[in-house]
Amino acid sequence: MLNTWKTTLARLPQNAFLIVLATLNFAFPVAGQNSGQAPDAAFIRKIYDQALRDSRCYPWLEDLCLNVGHRLSGSPGAEKAVQWSEAVLDTLGLDSVWLQPVMVPHWVRGAAEQVTASTGKKGENLQLNALALGGSVGTGGKAVRGEVVEITSWEALDALNERGIRGKIVFYNRPMDPTKLHTFEAYGGAVDQRAHGPSRAAKYGAVGVLVRSMGLRLDDFPHTGSLRYDSTYTLIPAAAISTLGAEQLSALLRNSTTPVTASMQLNCQTLPDVLSYNVIGEIRGTEFPDRVILVGGHLDSWDVGHGAHDDGAGCTQSMDVLRYFRQMNYSPRHTIRCVLFMNEENGLRGGHEYAREAERKGEFHVCAIESDAGGFTPRGFSFDGDEAVINPFFEKVSEFEELLEPYGLQLKRGGSGADIGPLKGQKGLLSGYRPDSQRYFDYHHTAADVFDAVNKRELELGAASMAALVYLLDKYGL
Repeated sequence: MLNTWKTTLARLPQNAFLIVLATLNFAFPVAGQNSGQAPDAAFIRKIYDQALRDSRCYPWLEDLCLNVGHRLSGSPGAEKAVQWSEAVLDTLGLDSVWLQPVMVPHWVRGAAEQVTASTGKKGENLQLNALALGGSVGTGGKAVRGEVVEITSWEALDALNERGIRGKIVFYNRPMDPTKLHTFEAYGGAVDQRAHGPSRAAKYGAVGVLVRSMGLRLDDFPHTGSLRYDSTYTLIPAAAISTLGAEQLSALLRNSTTPVTASMQLNCQTLPDVLSYNVIGEIRGTEFPDRVILVGGHLDSWDVGHGAHDDGAGCTQSMDVLRYFRQMNYSPRHTIRCVLFMNEENGLRGGHEYAREAERKGEFHVCAIESDAGGFTPRGFSFDGDEAVINPFFEKVSEFEELLEPYGLQLKRGGSGADIGPLKGQKGLLSGYRPDSQRYFDYHHTAADVFDAVNKRELELGAASMAALVYLLDKYGL
């Protein structure tokens, strides 16, 4: 196997060769020699024992959710969350804890949205639960009204063009695909309506947009989330309606013999940017202090619910990873760093600022692991990165899998996380923690994303899984 690695390394560009050589140090377990893996297996078992007997991520999450609450960037809740997480990290005996300044957008929802639909006939009025999309303009203190036109594909929108759209409210009603076993794939196949739908409708003269919520469950919880305006076109108000509301509106349109009109009043507005912070704590490496293994999540959340699964769970899991190592008196070779990013939900400014600062300081991230898929049962990790690093990693990944398989974890190629994405230029490894995804979009961006929706044992198992991967990466490098 050593010869195989020498051949692989010889083919790499010189700079990639030096990075991999320094982090590998040729100290990896030999495949098939289970006795050689026994110390690693024992240490990983200790991590899980520590997590399941004496974890803090669940009570921390309770405190964050119930005493801090939702925390959209720029809000008082976000400011309180920064203070809270810095104070918690300060209790863990880490080598350093600090705040990294970043300017973030400040969008506020204002008074509750009012959205109704009607055929004009007595008794045929539909009150729709709605949430303005993040970044949407408001309606100026009065309602916007227009005939509703239902759209289920971009082709249908373009076919109607200005003649069929001008002066109307576009209702995007393309559901997430329930046949996709990986629900994030289903989300990716539908979320373009939310992100780009308002501007694409404005292109043809629409006065407003309603979007079916991005969720698989039929319920009455609307899902908010960011839109992306194209400044080429007029900025028009946009709101999500619940999946149940979308079904009801579609039925009203289908069965009515007269045009259906909608009224939407949104009270949201964008205020000047606000100073906020990424919150960072670390244990310095004994051999490679400038080579970082990062664990993190995003501290901000939407302004409904508690932001428990998205992403309080990922934040408290990442904090607990560092606590486990301190409790176990583990001295890492690389610096192990917890980063709680600000502004993932509506700007990603925390992630970009962190990457810029890391570049300025000359830090190299051996691996960055983000937990931003909920606090559900662990299933494994996905990995992304430059081919010069990820290909050699997956040539040896079976050795890690042997150690992680007893805990139900698989390692696969795939995406990583939004906040760590800006680190890709460093040509290290990027990883996303992947819990079971089937229930995630029942809660994502909704008022249902509360502390009680998180299972204590599942959350703890996730933190232990992250710590186990960090341990292996720290010991054996890339």
